[in-house]
Amino acid sequence: MSHLVQLAQEEIQNPLLPPIPELVIGLIAFAIVFGVLAKKLLPNINKVLEERREAIEGGMEKADAAKAEAESVLEQYKAQLAEARHEAARLRQEAQEQGTAIIAEMRAEGQRQREDIIAAGHAQIAADRKSAATALRQDVGKLATDLAGKLVGESLEDHARQSRTIDRFLDELEEKAEAAR
Repeated sequence: MSHLVQLAQEEIQNPLLPPIPELVIGLIAFAIVFGVLAKKLLPNINKVLEERREAIEGGMEKADAAKAEAESVLEQYKAQLAEARHEAARLRQEAQEQGTAIIAEMRAEGQRQREDIIAAGHAQIAADRKSAATALRQDVGKLATDLAGKLVGESLEDHARQSRTIDRFLDELEEKAEAAR
């Protein structure tokens, strides 16, 4: 029977619940291990976590600073590009204005040269005409006096009379030519 009593006592104890002395010893051992870990390991873990947090925050700050610097450089490049475009447009405008001025100047110079050439041509024509008229007057006068001398039968050698006759004849011819125009 003793054996049955012992079995009955063992059955009374719940197999999921450990005996109380083991539970107390386990809790004390857990508290000691937890205390040692809390004193030694927890500060190291917190230190590593803090360093990681600072490194991440520092990296983010550096990234923000780099981003701000990149945006600043981008704005500077955009401003320089806009300035360069403005300068190029200004230079193009100046070149067009200079080209227009040069073309106008060349046209004016060409017009002036044309007028000079025309004036020189008119002067040359007038001089040639006067020279031709003088030569013609002399030739016509000589022929007219020779012809008149043959018709009249006497020599018209008197130079003054010959000159007056020739001038009168040529003046009449010129008046008729101008009236015909």
